[in-house]
Amino acid sequence: MTALPQLALALPELSHQLTDVFSQFPHQVSQLVHAFGDWYAQAGHAVASALSQFSTAFTNAVVWQSVLYWVLILVMLVGVAGAFIPALPGITLIVAAITVWGFVTGFTGLWLALGVAIAALILGIVADYLAGIIGAQRVGASNWGQIGAVVGMLVGLFGFLPALPIGGPILGLVFGTVLGAFIGEFLYRRELPFSKRTQQSFKVGIAIVVGNLVGNLLQGLLAIFTIVVFIVTTWSRLYGG
Repeated sequence: MTALPQLALALPELSHQLTDVFSQFPHQVSQLVHAFGDWYAQAGHAVASALSQFSTAFTNAVVWQSVLYWVLILVMLVGVAGAFIPALPGITLIVAAITVWGFVTGFTGLWLALGVAIAALILGIVADYLAGIIGAQRVGASNWGQIGAVVGMLVGLFGFLPALPIGGPILGLVFGTVLGAFIGEFLYRRELPFSKRTQQSFKVGIAIVVGNLVGNLLQGLLAIFTIVVFIVTTWSRLYGG
């Protein structure tokens, strides 16, 4: 029975403590809600900032790749010109440009274009060689005539002939090749009479130039075809559609 008076004395104190706990509960809940709201806001801000940075980086990467893409296209066009001008690299330059783009993009979807470019390079070399050889052999050109054509071509391209008022290096190259082949063949055909010697030398010069032009034309067509394949296989990846 002595426990009852003690319990009766403890009830008011317990009631007071419970009242304090329940009175503080809404405040504690409010603090918890505010803390969670602050955390959520900070997390949202961090996610938004990360997405913004990623978007900016992605946009910059796309812009950078787009600029590089068109620079490489211009380099390839120089390669097309190089198919006709010996001083410039031809399809080799196109292969190099495609390889650079491959390193940038990880060669994804680029193997067809690169394979076509390498095949075009090999075919271009073979076509140029055969066109020159066949053109020279059809008119019975000697080694002297062919060597003279190469020397004349270089002199015409880098020497005094590029100073011609019309055509510049291109005409210098053509006239230099003809003149070099003529001189080389003329020096070799000493056993022929002068008229036949001159006729044969001139015929060799024209034949070698025509053969070279045919070879250059084939290389130019192969170069253009290679660029078209590259654009077709890469355009949608970069620009969509």
